[in-house]
Amino acid sequence: MGELRAATKEAQGVETAATESLAELQHTIATTVVESLLDKLLTDNETFPVVTQYLGEVRRSMIDHIDDFRPAPEPAGPMVFAGARAGVDPMRKYAVNLLVDCSEDECASVVYESNPTPQALFGRIEKEAFFGAVSTDFTMIRPGSIHRANGGYLVLDFDDMIQYPLSWNELKRTIKTGMLAIEELGERLGTIEAKTVRAQPIPWTGKIIAVARESIYRAFYALDPDFRELFKVKADFDMHIDRTDEHEQAYAGLIAAMTQREELLPLDKGAVARIVDEGIRLAEDHNKLSVRFGELTDIVREAAHWAQESGASAVGQEHVVRTVRERLQRVNLIEAHVRESVDKGIIRVDTQGEARGQVNGLSVVDLGDTAFGQPSRITATIGVGREGVIDLQRQAKMSGPIHSKAVSTLQGFLVDRYAASSPLTLTARLSFEQSYGMVEGDSATCAETCALLSRLASAPLRQSLAITGSMDQRGEVQAIGGVNQKIEGFYDVCRIKGLTGEQGVIIPASNVQDLMLREDVVQAVRDHRFAIHAVSEIDQALELLSGVAAGSPTREGVYPPGSLNGRVVVRLAEIAKDLRDAGGRQGDSEAAAEYGEEMPR
Repeated sequence: MGELRAATKEAQGVETAATESLAELQHTIATTVVESLLDKLLTDNETFPVVTQYLGEVRRSMIDHIDDFRPAPEPAGPMVFAGARAGVDPMRKYAVNLLVDCSEDECASVVYESNPTPQALFGRIEKEAFFGAVSTDFTMIRPGSIHRANGGYLVLDFDDMIQYPLSWNELKRTIKTGMLAIEELGERLGTIEAKTVRAQPIPWTGKIIAVARESIYRAFYALDPDFRELFKVKADFDMHIDRTDEHEQAYAGLIAAMTQREELLPLDKGAVARIVDEGIRLAEDHNKLSVRFGELTDIVREAAHWAQESGASAVGQEHVVRTVRERLQRVNLIEAHVRESVDKGIIRVDTQGEARGQVNGLSVVDLGDTAFGQPSRITATIGVGREGVIDLQRQAKMSGPIHSKAVSTLQGFLVDRYAASSPLTLTARLSFEQSYGMVEGDSATCAETCALLSRLASAPLRQSLAITGSMDQRGEVQAIGGVNQKIEGFYDVCRIKGLTGEQGVIIPASNVQDLMLREDVVQAVRDHRFAIHAVSEIDQALELLSGVAAGSPTREGVYPPGSLNGRVVVRLAEIAKDLRDAGGRQGDSEAAAEYGEEMPR
């Protein structure tokens, strides 16, 4: 029995020795094979200590886990998993998670991020569920757009950035520290997270280009001191460019490139010229071109559709004209209702005859996707008193601060012109008739002045003319906005009521360069069925509207008798006398009451 135990023990010793020898042999073979594969990599990357350290760890792990490289035996029975990660490929730990691959020029020097969420910008750590448990590893680390822009430029729209405050905070931290980290969203928020991998921060050397509207820029600049420290270079971009031959050629080149890229029908010369006209109209300046290329290219696409529908081989001017007309008809429902109300007399606008203290003013109704001009009757009334000029819109809280300032400017004009040597005694009221919304802007100052002076001078004004324009306290007419829409709006009303050849619009002379009118309005002017008058002083507008000479003062400040200004001075003197007489009678009555007797009147 003892001999059997000794033989068994000896056999076990031999087996152990053989096992150890076999393990040593396997380790030797594994070392030889692994080193033959990795030595060249170590040599090639010896200047990168971090890489050589990593490769050395890989070599040791492969040698120590050589059994992982052997084919796995087929399971004899049901599979039993020891944990959530059981059954995962053991080779996964040797995989390389290449976040950004620039080996074949796939990295762009400029990256634009349209959705700046924290995950889209700074990357994320994904997870996978396995038998009800969630786990992750380094192979599930995903890059963000800021990784792709490392060393280059990252372009962000700050109109979108304001929706993600966390992205803004992380962006500031990255710029300040110069290090880029991929973290769980919960870690960024400071909430509790499950155990996960932690990616090592990497140096970041890129540049951030922030694109924003002026209001957004001002908000960041005023509310976040870090913004002005981190974004020190500001560049304003104009939405207009000078109208030159070179820029018009660039317009044509842009159109040609777009039609080729999208395989659209080409545009002939007339169509390109019409697109340039639309660019001028969008710029609202005859010497400028708009760079709102999105709207212009939409017109090109729709014009190409109409050309294709008609079987044409190229897009012509008539297709662009139809496109502009169709686009307007799709959004002008409110304008159509307003014009219908004018036609039916619901909204009263006189385009013929004369009236005292009444003039057609012009305003613009802006609906966002469209805007149209709307004439409004502006009326003035006067009386004895010292209240000055009263704006009924301001009293009803239906006017903005700019319009209120314009009425004060009008009162300053009256004082400067007619009250240099005596107080201005007057009570006058101005009103936008049938106005049910807010009135803002100063473009009605000229109209309000003409209505008031017409009432004072008892001089009727032509209702066939409409007027728009700002004015200073010296009576000089100033430029306004939306001049094209205002002219077209009054023309449409006159066309509805019947063109007589006497109708027209008075505009500031400084707005002439902004004219870019519809073709039907231009043709009506050519045919002398409609007129556009440009003035630089309020007296010129008064003469056009009233047909009465305004009159210039002498050295003594006296206006010629019978002139419009002379009649205004006479009327103001009469009001002052009536006010003094009324004050005297009131004083006599008060004295009689005090002494108990009645004073003779």
